[in-house]
Amino acid sequence: MTYKSDFLNILDERGFIHQCSNFEALDDKLMEGSQSAYIGFDATAKSLHVGNLTGIMMLRWFQECGHKPITLMGGGTSKIGDPSFKDEQRKLLDDATINENINHIQSSCFEQFLTYGEAPNEALMVNNNDWLDGLKYLDFLRDYGRHFTVNRMLSFDSVKTRLERESPLSLLEFNYMVMQGYDFVELNKRYSTILQMGGSDQWGNIINGVELGHKAHQMKLFALTAPLLTTPDGAKMGKTVSGAVWLNKDLLSPYDYYQFWRNADDVMVGTLLKRFTMLSMDEIGKLEALQGAEINEAKKVLAFEATKMCHGERFAKEAETTAQKVFEQGSVGDNLPTIEVAQGELEKGMAFIDLFVASGLASTKSEVKRLIKGGGAKCNDNSVSDMELVLKIDDLTEAGYIKLSSGKKRHALVKVVP
Repeated sequence: MTYKSDFLNILDERGFIHQCSNFEALDDKLMEGSQSAYIGFDATAKSLHVGNLTGIMMLRWFQECGHKPITLMGGGTSKIGDPSFKDEQRKLLDDATINENINHIQSSCFEQFLTYGEAPNEALMVNNNDWLDGLKYLDFLRDYGRHFTVNRMLSFDSVKTRLERESPLSLLEFNYMVMQGYDFVELNKRYSTILQMGGSDQWGNIINGVELGHKAHQMKLFALTAPLLTTPDGAKMGKTVSGAVWLNKDLLSPYDYYQFWRNADDVMVGTLLKRFTMLSMDEIGKLEALQGAEINEAKKVLAFEATKMCHGERFAKEAETTAQKVFEQGSVGDNLPTIEVAQGELEKGMAFIDLFVASGLASTKSEVKRLIKGGGAKCNDNSVSDMELVLKIDDLTEAGYIKLSSGKKRHALVKVVP
């Protein structure tokens, strides 16, 4: 389909469009001049992860097309937690933790992707706690609660799934979709925001805001969602055996981030290049056409470009160089994840399993044991079969490190400090 607006055409050709409340009207509105759109992000951790990247890239292209993207931090809604497709209520967070998470996310997850400022098309970060925290409950219910029917709320898949599993859904969580709908209304009042975007699993929450704005204030608002990215085996993209693929380099090193993209499934390369790089469609077409072993060249480009967008060109080049040393030259790069241990501790002996977990190659001891059983855990490139293995000073290589490996593609170094 061909649209009049650059934004919708770009999203369409790059595979970002799943559903829209009104394509034609939104297309016309985008042609009237610079508009404002937002995506909400709950502050339930100190970092966003790869699963959030689709939304971030939608905002990036929105800004590239001359519009103003808004990143809405859920300082208020994070106190509740989105119940969508969850089996149990999320752990409730206090204000201090939420604010700390927001500060980390702002500095480590958005600034590489968006240009922030007050100009018409510069990005803006806002916090919905600014308006939700001061709401008068009875006034809010009278003005907005009457526009939500329980019948309608029960019809959304996110709620039906929870009820079908006979998992408790608290009144607190049930209010989440009301709060999110109100966010859209408030953003329209404050910033003339006309569009909310998100993943396809957020359609119910997003369309609530569109309908609330129309019923309560005759606002013309729009919803636009992108298809969720899944791996060939049907799993949500962004999770690995070791956990979430964080965007914050303090939680996941740029090298490991690079390796995540470098290890993408061959059939996903074209899709990932379209979604998560700014390369032209012509360049992507050439890379997508590579066959056999040559597809690895396309995966290297994907890994470099994705890492550059998230962490900057310097870290992308360092990760690329390290990968070349480890996999193509057979040596150990300088930028592998590294942990330091006291010389005295290693002289006494340290459990291999404990060091493996500390290195970040596994998240639990049970996970290391499974790797050992499967032959996937290595020390200095030798398979480990002894669950009780203890590493000592004698295990240091001539270069002064112990190399730990999970399979063939993930490595970390143990170095000694006095």
